[in-house]
Amino acid sequence: QVQVVESGGGLVQAGGSLRLSCAASGSIFSINGMRWYRQVPGKQRVFVAAITRGGSTNYADSVKGRFTISRDNAANTVYLQMNSLKPEDAAVYYCNADGLNTAGIISVYWGRGTQVTVSS
Repeated sequence: QVQVVESGGGLVQAGGSLRLSCAASGSIFSINGMRWYRQVPGKQRVFVAAITRGGSTNYADSVKGRFTISRDNAANTVYLQMNSLKPEDAAVYYCNADGLNTAGIISVYWGRGTQVTVSS
């Protein structure tokens, strides 16, 4: 069983910064891509950022220049550095990863989310 768990959420003033972490654990053979999504009540979950195993990145237009995604392959961990936070960034942030478990099965894994609140 593979699990992914987010951490690092909290309350921050507009203009401030937070760093989110997400670690995959369990019966992992390899992790491929890792991604961050976010969702607010009553709205659809939307893409925030993605990173390949080789380090190529992609960002939603709304966060370009402010957020940075990175990863530690040895630790099966992805990070999201969020700077210059705005009230509209407030959401539950979810971690996503795909990879192979030790049985050779490829799957997509989701975390339970971590809350980010931004005060104006």
